[in-house]
Amino acid sequence: MCGIVGILGKAPVAEQLVDSLKRLEYRGYDSAGVATLEGDHLERRRAEGKLKNLEKRLDAEPLKGHTGIGHTRWATHGKPTENNAHPHATDRVAVVHNGIIENFRELREALEKKGTVFKTETDTEIVLHLVDSFLQKGIKPVEAVRAALSELRGAFALGFIFAGDDDLMIGARNGPPLAIGHGDGEMYLGSDAIALGPFTDTISYLEDGDWAVLTRKGATIYDKTNAIVHRDAVKHSASTSLVDKANYRHFMAKEIHEQPEVVGHTLARYIDMASERVMLPVKLPFDFKDIQRISITACGTASYAGYVAKYWFERLARIPVELDVASEFRYREAPLRKGDLAIFISQSGETADTLAALRYAKAEGVHTLSVVNVPTSTIARESETVLQTLAGPEIGVASTKAFTCQLMVLASLAVAAGKARGELSDEDETKLVHGLVEIPRLMAAALTLEPQIEKLARDISKSKDVLYLGRGTSYPLALEGALKLKEISYIHAEGYAAGELKHGPIALIDETMPVVVIAPYDRVFEKTVSNMQEVAARGGNIILMTDAKGAAEATVDSLVTIVLPDMASAFTPMVYAVPVQLLAYHTAVVMGTDVDQPRNLAKSVTVE
Repeated sequence: MCGIVGILGKAPVAEQLVDSLKRLEYRGYDSAGVATLEGDHLERRRAEGKLKNLEKRLDAEPLKGHTGIGHTRWATHGKPTENNAHPHATDRVAVVHNGIIENFRELREALEKKGTVFKTETDTEIVLHLVDSFLQKGIKPVEAVRAALSELRGAFALGFIFAGDDDLMIGARNGPPLAIGHGDGEMYLGSDAIALGPFTDTISYLEDGDWAVLTRKGATIYDKTNAIVHRDAVKHSASTSLVDKANYRHFMAKEIHEQPEVVGHTLARYIDMASERVMLPVKLPFDFKDIQRISITACGTASYAGYVAKYWFERLARIPVELDVASEFRYREAPLRKGDLAIFISQSGETADTLAALRYAKAEGVHTLSVVNVPTSTIARESETVLQTLAGPEIGVASTKAFTCQLMVLASLAVAAGKARGELSDEDETKLVHGLVEIPRLMAAALTLEPQIEKLARDISKSKDVLYLGRGTSYPLALEGALKLKEISYIHAEGYAAGELKHGPIALIDETMPVVVIAPYDRVFEKTVSNMQEVAARGGNIILMTDAKGAAEATVDSLVTIVLPDMASAFTPMVYAVPVQLLAYHTAVVMGTDVDQPRNLAKSVTVE
């Protein structure tokens, strides 16, 4: 997802814009640029690649304007070249844009018929020339943007500045997030609070359809009907904290190691340690006894958290669960029973498909509950109930700590559901809570296996394909492990239910194929060992992730056995996620890839 920053400042803003854009690097990008007002005219500096290239350009050709906008671009329309980089500008207006303009072709054809010459391959340039066409007619900037917005269709966030008007900036939101920062004689525009952290901790979030006119005195916000509306200015603690790598080589490594702490913080929000009971931080607007079916919807890693939760809800609460990836659910028109429960999982709370699925579910009359890391996000604001994960800012594109915090929230909710429905006794609940309370400590113990995993990663890095196998809750974790390896090392990997091995994937196995088997010693362990024997018989290189008893009981030689601490079988995915993540991370490091910002990926997908 691209990043937007805008500043109406008291001093030159170019350096501030770049510093702020650095805080948005975690979103993924392939070019960057800034534009400022130099006197009455607009000046731009843009560069392909990383922000260091833009900084070199600014060192050679500085900008001195006190009003400016900046952007990190992730290419959707057009290649990641300097020419396609934002901001786009004419002599009258400059614009930055996140998202996609769906009707750009018809708008472009209409403008070309009127003589407009396009210089880029981007859909953003349509917005630029549409606004410029109104300015050329003598229409004032605010009215020009208002008119242009009425013609745009799609998901977008926009920021504009105008030649000859040093005290004006306009922002608009229709899908991707956009926030206003309030300062003392200065105003700011940004994709999120992190971007505005160096300047202010007072933020107003635009809602879908909002657009805002900013001056140094404040902001006037309009809704999609062009009526003036009030959006609360809230204090945002995350906006004041500078996110850095500390002593780690990559943000992903730091975030993997933060998991015992942040999962512990999340645990403390949902468990009453004194009574050894699950105590949800909010009162649910429904009774789990009345819920006949749960629908869980998410994308990517969050969907695998939902898949694990499916096992928990069905086993602990005896509620049937249907799981969908949001991009399919939103168009499937699934029949939902009024009064049932739909759960939506998203780290950012801005995932476009998940948000669309949420809106569909609300229209069907079901209860909606979101599990998000950003409580001020759109999904959180539009959900009936919000259960926050306390992962803190997650900068690495490949999700790690957000995933395990999601699992902690979902596990707590599943226990609460089981208790409410009478499927779990007080004794059962206490036992399960004990298991949850141990998770942070067990995760810390799992992190001590890093040297062994780092050594193993050197072998994995030589492979072209890797297979991950698991049963029960270890199956979704196998899917997640394969996804992590693909995301950051670019090695092809697939996750399978171990019982499906002989239904096709076994054909792939030979002496060059590493097979990662996630198999804590549980009620299906012996079945998994049988699958391992099938792999061994075909020369596959087995990497077994298990506990001490599993290691002792396994009757198959493995290339490597990673022995995790003993634990209750119910919640093993939270702990076993650690070696799975570390294996992907260290393999990527050996491969020399961009671990925190892997190619073609963005942290938060706010368009289809």
